[in-house]
Amino acid sequence: MKIVYIAGPTTGYENFNRQSFHNVQHQLLMDGDVALNPANLPDGLTQGEYMDICFAMIRAADAIYLLNGYEESKGVMAELAYAEKLELEIVKQ
Repeated sequence: MKIVYIAGPTTGYENFNRQSFHNVQHQLLMDGDVALNPANLPDGLTQGEYMDICFAMIRAADAIYLLNGYEESKGVMAELAYAEKLELEIVKQ
C-alpha cells in the first residue's frame, strides 16, 4: 500500500478538473493505495491556503501522481519540485 498525492491542473478546466482527480482516486483505491486528493478540498480558500494544505499532503505521501497537462500549471510544478526534493516516487498519467 502506498500513499499517493494526486497533482494536476485545475485553472481553466470545467469544474476545476475534479473528474480527472476523482477517476485517479478511484483507481488508486481499487489498487489498495491511499489517495490524497486535493480536489476534495472545499471551495473558497486562497491559492496560498490551498498550497499550504497540499504541501502537507505531499509530506505525508510516498508518491505523487501527475495528471495530464501538469506541465502547464505553476502550482503543480511547485508540488512536483517539492516531491522531488522529498524523493517521492513520481508517476505520470
